Amino acid sequence: MNKKVAFYTLGCKLNYSETSSIGRLFNNAGFDTVDFTDTPNVYVINTCSVTENADKKCKKIVKEALKISPNAFITIVGCYAQLKPKEIAEIPGVDMVLGAAEKFQLVDYITDLTKKPKAVVLNQPVSHANEFVPSYSFGDRTRTFLKVQDGCDYSCTFCTIPLARGSSRSDTIENVIKQAKEIAASGVKEIVLTGVNLGDFGIRNSKREDRFIDLVKALDEVEGIDRIRISSIEPNLLNDQIIAFVATSKRFVPHFHIPLQSGSDKILGLMRRRYKRELYANRVAKIKQLMPDCCIGVDVIVGFPGETREDFVDTYNFLNDLNVSYLHVFTYSERENTPAAEMSGVVPGSTRADRSKMLHILSDKKRRAFYETQIGKTDEVLFEGDVKEGFMHGFTRNYVKVKAKYDPILVNEIKTVHLTAISPDGDVEITESEEILVH
Repeated sequence: MNKKVAFYTLGCKLNYSETSSIGRLFNNAGFDTVDFTDTPNVYVINTCSVTENADKKCKKIVKEALKISPNAFITIVGCYAQLKPKEIAEIPGVDMVLGAAEKFQLVDYITDLTKKPKAVVLNQPVSHANEFVPSYSFGDRTRTFLKVQDGCDYSCTFCTIPLARGSSRSDTIENVIKQAKEIAASGVKEIVLTGVNLGDFGIRNSKREDRFIDLVKALDEVEGIDRIRISSIEPNLLNDQIIAFVATSKRFVPHFHIPLQSGSDKILGLMRRRYKRELYANRVAKIKQLMPDCCIGVDVIVGFPGETREDFVDTYNFLNDLNVSYLHVFTYSERENTPAAEMSGVVPGSTRADRSKMLHILSDKKRRAFYETQIGKTDEVLFEGDVKEGFMHGFTRNYVKVKAKYDPILVNEIKTVHLTAISPDGDVEITESEEILVH
């Protein structure tokens, strides 16, 4: 009987793409990928350092894994594994901890599946993670997350990612195109480009060889992919040339996710962000000028050290006036070995929670206001395979979430629909399935 491996992924789209690629390495070595509850021989837990309580989450997942399969070999990889390997090694039941430079050799390191009395830790300094390892997610979603860039050369004071993933490095355009063609041949309709600092694409061997716009133009010519989505891009790297190209692109969709982090120039300075809010506002204005129906998502952090009530009100008012579609709100939490953790002006936890709640409410208002501008329009929806209370969901090109009565024939299909109303749960309702026109 074949050996079985199960995966659990915390964190970002990049982690999902890498988990999928590690999974293919296991499959090539004779393992079957199974569900978490299907008593696997091996568990691989891919961790994140950005999410709060990374240690608690990791411990809980390990504990649950051991309940299901007490003799399973448990390996921890990912950003948390690079930053805190000794801490993870102390978690009961963990057999192996691999750092950023070792995780893609995981299959080679597992010489036998015997539980270890003490966890094996293979974790070189992050400077050793200097080669780009391609990866993309496959088989578990309607869309594929395609990793094209890794690492970061920025020095934001709140962030541990450069410590966990190393310096900025990228795939070649030729190899990305090759992978995109493989994805297209598999029947996937949408690619989401991912990276730690996606707009910094093009660095190899510490030298800039390409630009992100060069990659975008090349991918736009790949036949067989209906949609390409840019996952997240820094505002200082999202230039007018990229915006203008997406506006007339065959495949790139009108949807940008642009980290802001704060609407206060004072706080942006303390964060060592590479722009001021005026630049951010100009980027949003340019996008909306060329693509009025474009969906724009925003990352924002509340409770950063030194953030006064006035600074938060500046951020709130800036976002309230900005023509954006939704917010991803993060409550600041201290990270070891970051300058921000040593800063004065610590914001009380209760205040951080209150500010987070205010921005979550604002995000709901923004999303509904954006959806309301789309009602009455005709658009194309890519339907997902999920089913909830008899309904399935999908997304328009500009990231409006729609619901329809479940119909298995619609899964992974792009259909032209009429957006009719906003449902009580906040999704957009469309015409009945028998009226949907085949794309």
